Formats: sequence, C-alpha cells, structure tokens
Amino acid sequence: MLKILIPTLMLIPTAWLVPAKWLWTTTLGQSMMIALVSLIWLNSTAETGWSTLNPYMATDPLSTPLLVLTCWLLPLMILASQNHMSPEPKNRQRTYISLLTSLQVFLILAFGATEIIMFYVMFEATLIPTLIIITRWGNQTERLNAGTYFLFYTLAGSLPLLIALLLLQNETGTLSMITLQYSKPFQLLTFGDKLWWAGCLVAFLVKMPLYGIHLWLPKAHVEAPIAGSMVLAAVLLKLGGYGMMRMMIMLDPLTKELSYPFIIFALWGIIMTGSICLRQTDLKALIAYSSVSHMGLVAGGILIQTPWGFTGALVLMIAHGLASSALFCLANTNYERTHSRTMILARGLQMVLPLMTTWWFIASLANLALPPLPNLMGELMIITSLFNWSWWTILLTGAGTMITAGYSLYMFLMTQRGPLPSHIIALAPSHSREHLLLALHLLPLMLLILKPELVWGWTA
Repeated sequence: MLKILIPTLMLIPTAWLVPAKWLWTTTLGQSMMIALVSLIWLNSTAETGWSTLNPYMATDPLSTPLLVLTCWLLPLMILASQNHMSPEPKNRQRTYISLLTSLQVFLILAFGATEIIMFYVMFEATLIPTLIIITRWGNQTERLNAGTYFLFYTLAGSLPLLIALLLLQNETGTLSMITLQYSKPFQLLTFGDKLWWAGCLVAFLVKMPLYGIHLWLPKAHVEAPIAGSMVLAAVLLKLGGYGMMRMMIMLDPLTKELSYPFIIFALWGIIMTGSICLRQTDLKALIAYSSVSHMGLVAGGILIQTPWGFTGALVLMIAHGLASSALFCLANTNYERTHSRTMILARGLQMVLPLMTTWWFIASLANLALPPLPNLMGELMIITSLFNWSWWTILLTGAGTMITAGYSLYMFLMTQRGPLPSHIIALAPSHSREHLLLALHLLPLMLLILKPELVWGWTA
C-alpha cells in the first residue's frame, strides 16, 4: 500500500519545487510511474480474501480494480488539463496539480480502508478538493451554484450514515470490514431499524447518484473543468457503489423488502435520464445524464444482492469509468476548439479532425455497450440477474438499453457527421497529447475483453 501512497504524497512537493518549464512533464511522468506500479495489485495471489494487509488498509478483489482505476486516472487528468491551464499563473497551476494529487490520496485511502469509519472520513474528504476544483476552475458563473448543490446533496446524505455507523459500532464493538462479515446477523424488527437501514444506504445512493437525488450531478459535471468532470465520472460515482457493496453484507434481513422503492427508482431513472439525453443540446450534460442512467443499472445490480448482480455492477463501474471519462475528454477537445458545448454549433467535425472521429466512434460504441466490450458484460450480467429476480424488470432494462443506443449514436452523428458549418474555418489540429490521452482511456477498455477476471470481483 505504502509504495503507492508515499510516491503519490510526494507528488505535492514535486509540483511545488520543480522548475516551471518542467512542471507538467515531471508530474505526468511521476503519476504515470505510480499508475504502472499500481498494476501489481491486480496480480493477487490470494484467490479469495484480503491481500497487502496492514493495520489500516488492505486490498481485496472488490477494491483492487477501483484502486487501479484511481491511480490510472491521475496522469490522464494531468494530460487533459495541460492545455486549458497554460494561460494561468504558475502558482495556480501548481495548486491545481496539488489538488488533483490530494484527491487521489483520499481516494486510495477510501478504497483501501479496512475500517468503515476511515472509509467514511475519506469519502467525505474527497468533497473538499472536488469542490475547490469545480468552484475555482469551472467555466461558467453557474459553477458556484453547482458547487453548492454538490456540497449540500452529499452532506445531507452523509450525516445519517455517520450516525448509523456510530450505532453499528455501539452494537457490534467493531467497524472493521474484515471482522464485521462474521458478526451475528441482526434482528432488524423495529421502525428505528428501518431508519438505520436507510441511513446506511442513502449517502451512497446520493453519491451514485440514484434518480431523484441526482440533480447535483449534471450541474457539477457541466460546470467542472475537464479534470473535475473526469474524476467525478470515473471514480467519485464509484465510491457510492463500492460503499453500498461493503454495507450490504450487514443489512441482510431487511434488504429483501426495503430495497423495492430504490430498485424502482433506479430502473425508472434509466428510462428517464435516457429520454433526457435524447433531447439534450449541451454535449457535457448529455454525457453527465448518461452516467446517471448507467449508475442506475449498477444500483439495481447491487440492491438485489446476488453474486451475478455484484459482479456485473463492478464490471460496469470500471468499464463506465473509462468510457465516460474518455467521452468527457472528447467533449473537452471540441470545447477547446469551438468554445461552445452546444452540439448544433459544432457538427461535421469528421471533415476537419478525422482521427478524432475514430476515438469518438470507439467511445460512443463503448457507451452504448457494444459486444464484446466490458460495458456489455456488466450490463448483461446485471440485466440477467434483475430478470431472474423479477421478469418485469426486462421491460425497463430493455427499453433502457435501446434508448442508450439511441442517444449514443445521436451524440456521435450530431458532433461528427453532416455538413461542416461555415463558421468553423480555423480549427487547431488535434495534438498527439490528445491522441495519447484517448488511447490510454480506450486501450485498457479493449484489453479488459481479453482478461475480464481482473475486474470480476468476488466471483472470479
């Protein structure tokens, strides 16, 4: 654990001490080294159970893929931010890189924690750097509004969780994830127990976000700078799913009945947010709403508590993290050239940036879950397990996949095909930096086709 954490922490002094002209190359190089070293975690010798165990942190098949995804994302965020940060004063660039690094530290501590309270503290700590990134480097003036939404939705969801965890500590005497799964099952009978159950899950459902409490997400995504959007889509939404999987073990007898309304919201949200995407004019908002719809599937897969549902949820979380982050990078390359997120203003870009269109095509197909990509694997497992649980769900999930295919192709055709508008004449060519950035998103996605058991979680 420390061989990843200490170099990550040392990135902050690196960012402040390195000469100005080497700032981006040095931090990128160091973060890329950390990302490559983190791949060791995937080579877990233990078939089941925990590895790299120390008193506070450990990895197991559930947290390892998410930890590697977190480490993989920092160099990509640095790579993506380089262009739009170049006009800023050097000190602000250094602050920006330090914030991204601190975010990675908190995320590693959150996914690696064995104590639930430590996980909770780190879950909350990720709020601070994200909030500063959104409200300080966002594009429009609405960023302050978006930051307020983001902060208050997350805090309102998280406070009941803290009380629920303290009650749990009082009851069992431990909050260690390693021992909690062996504690005696609770007899959750009273109304207070039902409130406790809700308190344990609502924080994670807000973070995921579940349809109905998702309003902070489109705002935060649209107003955040590129690195903010990437880390929100790829890792911060996954904190919710990860936390739910960890808490589900203890909430067992009640979940059978109490999870119905949440599953209904999640599945209805797939249809609703998909329909919103079909008539969306803003490119970043479209990608943000598509995240809500994918995470609705993940929530459904986790709430029915079957091994297939859990596996599908984890696979879909990893695949969605890479695909969604790639789409935000693509939207950002468009925005940096046309200075507008409105899709109608920038279309027919295949004529001027043909190689970028290839990346758009692959990312759109990943978003609509084309076989044999991991996105499809995750969706199929979740849809199958939901169908096995109740065959009515196939109507909602089936319609959801159709709508997803519809808006993904709509997004691709709107931005890339058709005649080039006359006002787009002098576009900057695409840089090798951008092609490298997208290759590093989409190659891992393609390579996971060959060895999906890396991200299968507990059932591998």
